[in-house]
Amino acid sequence: MATKAEQKLSLFALTGMVVGSMVGAGIFSLPRTFGIATGPFGAIIAWCIAGGGMYMLARVFQALAERKPDLDAGVFAYAKEGFGDYPGFLSAFGYWIGSCIGNVSYWVLIKSTLGNFIPAFGDGNTVVAILVASVGIWLFHFMILRGIQQAAFINTVVTVAKVVPIIAFIIILFFFFKLDLFRLNFWGGEGMPQATLLQQIQATMLATVFVFIGIEGASNYSRYAQTRSDIGTATIMGFIGVSALMVLVTLLPYAALTRPEIAAMAQPSMAGVLAAVVGPWGAVFISIGVIVSVLGAYLAWSLVCAEVLYVAARTNDMPKLFGTENQNKVPAAALWLTNIVVQLFVISTYWSQDAFALMLNLTSAMSLIPYLFVAAFGFLLAQRAETYEVRPQERNRDLIIASIAAVYTIFMIIAGGVKFVLLSALLYAPGTILYFWARREQGKQVFNTSVDWLIFAAAVIGCIAAIIGLSTGYLTI
Repeated sequence: MATKAEQKLSLFALTGMVVGSMVGAGIFSLPRTFGIATGPFGAIIAWCIAGGGMYMLARVFQALAERKPDLDAGVFAYAKEGFGDYPGFLSAFGYWIGSCIGNVSYWVLIKSTLGNFIPAFGDGNTVVAILVASVGIWLFHFMILRGIQQAAFINTVVTVAKVVPIIAFIIILFFFFKLDLFRLNFWGGEGMPQATLLQQIQATMLATVFVFIGIEGASNYSRYAQTRSDIGTATIMGFIGVSALMVLVTLLPYAALTRPEIAAMAQPSMAGVLAAVVGPWGAVFISIGVIVSVLGAYLAWSLVCAEVLYVAARTNDMPKLFGTENQNKVPAAALWLTNIVVQLFVISTYWSQDAFALMLNLTSAMSLIPYLFVAAFGFLLAQRAETYEVRPQERNRDLIIASIAAVYTIFMIIAGGVKFVLLSALLYAPGTILYFWARREQGKQVFNTSVDWLIFAAAVIGCIAAIIGLSTGYLTI
């Protein structure tokens, strides 16, 4: 039987969790996503905004890991500590359900990748594709039940393996770099619909959030860290490395193909770009990398999903059923609920027009609320000078960093549009049933403050508006 001592993770393993969580489906879809929206100039500005905002958020995670070491429950612990039980629950639920939806996007991309070679998989939402994905879901499920440490080791190995084709893609495109073509595309290229620079940048925002999700991977596993300071170090190291890869994957295709050619690529568009440069073997090479990468990311996020639900139950924010472990110290009940939800969403893709884009954007929208709570708590801590008896000179710096991180997340929510705010409410409102269940188990009043009631009312109103929008065709999935 595994013991707590055997479950400790090194700095390398924690960094692997960050990289493994971030490098998944999103990076392989970047060329087409940006090609549709903008040219290199707009892409550079978009990455400056996204990278700058997410770097500030990473610094907030680093500061909180050092100044609030007792809060080792991951992302949602900061929302609860700073703003109360119900906001803490919403943060945990939003992060958990968003991660579940993100796992669905991984299966959709795997199936659409296979669809390029096996017609029965289509765009990833055929009956055959859904059946194969379902088998995969439960194979991973039973593997994880055998132990967190084993799964973390496999994730580290897969993380190294999946970065190789991405680096190879970057090196090959450097050799085929055409400066004249890059100049032609730089301001937006020819043959694409006209859009203002702001519209171009806005069109990329949820995609950039999606590829950065996972930046908090080390924080989610803080209770397993050998050394507490490793959490912040792993977060920054993972962020810098993955950011460099994503920017290069986005910009280099503009020096190999015209923007309309990039925009017309099927997903995963990185495969199409490499095939256009070196021939059909490029598509095969990248497709193998996609499958390895996405399966690795799926493993990492399956662990994250179960861990968030488990820790939330252990801190009385979720029903106590989900705070139980099996003989291998794996949160089995949390893992079962996670994969049941993933399975239901995978089945739902059969009726979706563009399942990958929907899951990508909805995952981003759901993750922004927990991120906003983290940034706001970091701001609150610095404003109150709480924990700044040690190294007080860092207070003003941390206040500025947290402020920028909060403004960034609010901007992202607005840039995502009303549609995804309403679809988020469609999940948050019924999800509150889990909160009612937990509070009843503990014999506590459901809502403690009028603010809790206002938040719940807003979620219910948003949920009703989403239902009306879907039924009338105003909202589409």
